[in-house]
Order: sequence, then C-alpha cells, then structure tokens
Amino acid sequence: MLSTSRESESPGGTGTDRRPGAKSSLGLPAATALVIGSIIGTGVFALPSALAPYGPISLVAFAAVTVGALALAVTFGALSKRTSSSGGPYVYAREAFGEFAGFLNAWSYWITAWAGNAAIVVAWVGYVEVFVNTGHQVGGSVLIALVGLWIPAAVNLTGVRNTGAFQVITTVVKFVPLIFMATIGLLFVDPDNFGPFNAGGQSTLGAISAAAAIALFSYLGLEAASVVAGRVREPGRNVPRATVYGTLACAVIYILGTLAVFGTVSHGALGSSTAPFTDAANNIFGGTWAGNTVAVAAIVSGIGALNGWTMLCAEMPYAAARDGLFPAAFARTRGTSGVPIFGIVVSTVLASLITVFSYTRFDDVFTKIVLLSVLTAVIPYLFSAAAQLYWVLVRGRDGLTLGRLVRDVTVAALAMAFSYWSIQGSGYQTVYYGLFVLLLGLPVYVWLKRTRHEGEAPDGPAPAASDKSSGSAAAVLPGPRAPETTPARLPGRRTTVVRFRRSTRRDQH
Repeated sequence: MLSTSRESESPGGTGTDRRPGAKSSLGLPAATALVIGSIIGTGVFALPSALAPYGPISLVAFAAVTVGALALAVTFGALSKRTSSSGGPYVYAREAFGEFAGFLNAWSYWITAWAGNAAIVVAWVGYVEVFVNTGHQVGGSVLIALVGLWIPAAVNLTGVRNTGAFQVITTVVKFVPLIFMATIGLLFVDPDNFGPFNAGGQSTLGAISAAAAIALFSYLGLEAASVVAGRVREPGRNVPRATVYGTLACAVIYILGTLAVFGTVSHGALGSSTAPFTDAANNIFGGTWAGNTVAVAAIVSGIGALNGWTMLCAEMPYAAARDGLFPAAFARTRGTSGVPIFGIVVSTVLASLITVFSYTRFDDVFTKIVLLSVLTAVIPYLFSAAAQLYWVLVRGRDGLTLGRLVRDVTVAALAMAFSYWSIQGSGYQTVYYGLFVLLLGLPVYVWLKRTRHEGEAPDGPAPAASDKSSGSAAAVLPGPRAPETTPARLPGRRTTVVRFRRSTRRDQH
C-alpha cells in the first residue's frame, strides 16, 4: 500500500516531521530533561500517600514496576531506531499492525496525556496549598488547579525552543529535594514509622498488583522522547539514550526517596497527608522551613511536568492527524517552530473539565484519575511491546545474531507481560471506565474513514507499492516486482510512481 504519511524520507530510512518551519531543537540534554521532567512531576511527591494504605509492601511493588519500566524504556529505545518520526506508540502500532491499531493507540495515549495532566495538577495543588488555601476549600483548589494547567499551555504556545529550555530549568530544580530525600533522608528513617507490612489486608499478590498499578503512574512519560522524536537532533542516537538514561535516573531517586518518606512519616499520618515530602522534611529538621522549601521545589516540578505533558498532548494527535487518523484540526500549526495550537488548547480544556469534575465528585481525586491514566497509557505500551516483537521475529530476524535475538525477544516479552499485569492491577471499575473511554473513539474512527473515503478518486485508492523506509507510517513487507504502474492520485496526498525498466540484450552487455 502507498505511504500516506507526510514524513520525509531520508537515506537512513527514517522520517522526520515536515511541518512548516519545524526545527529539530532538542539535543540529548533537553531530550533527557523532557523524559525526566515528564516522568517526575508532582505524582512522585504525592505517591507515598497514595501507597500508604497498602503499607511497606508497596515498596516491593515499586521495585517490580521499576523493572517493567526499564524493559519498556529499552523497548521504546529500540523502536525509536526504526523511525525518527514524532508519534511514538502511535507510529509503532501503525507500522506494525495497520491504521486501526495506530488510531487506537493515538486515541488512548491522548486520553492518558490530558487525564494525566489532571492527576498531576491535583497533586500540584496539594503543595501549593502549603502556602495558600490551607483549609483546602474546593473552590480555591479548583482555581489553583486551573492556573496550574494553563501556565504550561501558554509556554507551549510560544514554541518548542522555549518549552525545552523551561524543561531543563524545572528538571534541575525538582531534583534537589528528591536527591536530598534519597540520600540524607535515609539517615533519619525510623522503622516504627513503616507500620504493618501488608496494611491493606489483601493477599500478598493482590496488594502488590494493586500498589503497582498506582506506582506505574510515576513512570508515565518514559516514552516522551519517542513521541517528539521529529523534534530531536540525531533521533536515532539521542532518543534511545534519553529514554534509558532518564528512566534509570528516575528509578533510583524514586525508590530511595519513597523509602525515606515511609520511614520518616508515621503510617497513620502519611495516609492523610496531601504533601508527604513536605511532612518528611519537617519531621527531619523540625519547624516548617524545610518542608516549605520542598513544597516550592514540588511546585516547580509540577509545572515542569505539566509543561512536558502539554507538549505530548499535542504531538501525538498531530502525528495521527497528518495521516488522516485524527481530526484535521490537530495538524494545524502556527509560527516558525510549527506549534500545534489546536491540540494544546483542546487538551488543556479537557484536563480542566475532568479536574473540576473530580474535585466535585470524588474524595480520593488523585488516585481515581491516576488509575484511569495508567490504564489508557498501558494500552499503547502493550501495543509498542507487541510491535517490537513483530519487528524482531517477523521483519528483522535475519539481521540479528542469536544472542541479540534472544535478548530483544526477552525484553519485549517482559514489557508485554508487565503491561498485562498493570491492567489486571488497575481494578474492575478502572478497567470499565477505561474501556468505555477507549471505545468512544470508534465513532470518531468511522467518521474519519468516511471522510477519507469520500475524498478518494472515483476509480478507488492507489494500488499497493512497497515502501522500504522505516520512517514511513505505512511500511509494508517487500513484495514481488510489479510492472510499470502509475497509481491513481489521492487528493491532498503524495503519490508514488513506480517504474521498472525491462532489461534488454543491450543492457546485459
């Protein structure tokens, strides 16, 4: 089939964005900062409280989730070497399994992005309210949350260069309290603060699975560099490195920092805390100055995470819209860096709506939104792991040594198993709501297909042609050589003319 992507082809077999004025403005430091900034938001600052009901057994879950997250990071790194196009999980699923799989991934990931922003901003509000609205009045909390959502949106609307610079600055600031708790904080751990090992009273496996579903939220964003690969310099080299380096750095800090908070705040107090890292710092030093310092860092961290995720909210649907698998409005850009304004604005509006709804309907706002975000994120993770298995076992097996083949299959299979486990641990209610919002995309897909069908030439779509560029969003297996063909032209899309010259006796001599 013809490639209908608007990605340019390069000799290396990769594609890049062709948006007007688009520039590859993110180097390795900025790409790594984007990964770290998207992973470390205010989620980790609120996570100890969300895990407290399960007890210290949740630390075991955290360790298991870390192994799965690293398997996913390596998988995304390998997949990013096959295509340098923006879109990440969407592009991988579309290349491996076709348009419908690509659409489902784009739709699910887009929900993850803006719903995740709602979860991040809820945790962010908890630290802002260390200083203002200390009584946690709902109206004040909602207002603070809306401000937190729209500031990063405004930064993103100014262009990718400003977004990258902002990401580096906020990443540096957020690391300070986390590194402190992961090092100095461990010296103040009191075993009596941990409470019962399995505080929830569930079976061991059930408690670990349930806690893992929440802990996975802390690693959402590890695929950030692959989603914006078209904006990264030397993506084949820098995207895999940024993904693995960023995930490793976060893993070390996460586990040690959470352990320190569990050991410096009593189990009873931790479950009801809205700013657990602040409480831990206050318990270590006494007074409030240390906790206030941590709260400031958490506020900056949250803005940085929202900044990165707002970028992802627009990039994924932009990539799908270029291929006609998302409403065309998402592909509109503005300015010299090609800012996808519609995606940024619409995603922020939706995040604002779900935030307001959650504050007025749920008591445990953070946990409810976290579980929904995790479920909709795991679906693209699952497809990406399956795509890697497909590429290794079907498309790339001949070019691999036995050792490399075993390694790649093992890592991809581990990432896939981890994704299934995360879905199981999300709970029946979350799976119900997640499946519902996922299936809401079906009418959208039907509408898009109908629109594209009406725009095709009367004599039907173009015949298939082999596309050997791994950057194409519709790469297919090479087929037999076809005779000279001039395919029908699709309105608004590139057509490929495939010509083969018959050999003659003169040519052979």
